[in-house]
Amino acid sequence: MPVPAVSFVAKSGTGKTTLLEQVIRLLKERGYRVGAIKHDAHRFDIDHPGKDSHRLTAAGTDTMLITSQAKLALIKQHADSPPVEELLATYFRDVDIVLTEGFKKSSLPKIELNRRERSEELLCRGEEHDPTLVAVASDMVLQLDVPVLDLNDPPAVADFIEKTFLR
Repeated sequence: MPVPAVSFVAKSGTGKTTLLEQVIRLLKERGYRVGAIKHDAHRFDIDHPGKDSHRLTAAGTDTMLITSQAKLALIKQHADSPPVEELLATYFRDVDIVLTEGFKKSSLPKIELNRRERSEELLCRGEEHDPTLVAVASDMVLQLDVPVLDLNDPPAVADFIEKTFLR
């Protein structure tokens, strides 16, 4: 059975990472094993010149795994970003839930964040009605076809995730 996953989506600067940090801590306190995937629209690199792993990658490895007593990092070369569903199936078999940041075009259930000061049209309820939207976390009162959660109440967001995806 696949691990449940939900993606937090919003325009940049809306507070996705801040809310996810709080929700992850709350779910961990409740005893859940939590995974996370951050979609980065920019190129990033965790492998730096001068490090042995970088030397091996530069030599042509397609997959490079760095491991220690406490953690591991996998560097896998690819031409295009793999679908989030593939990442979930491959790397997240040992958790109870995966929370992702981004992946607004995926088939994952989504919680969209909305802030008063941004006052932009919802990504999932704008021109393209996304049927995977399961809730909106906002600091405004909104009339929608999905539950509206208080953006400033992380325990309420964690409760929604627990009730909807973990029970």
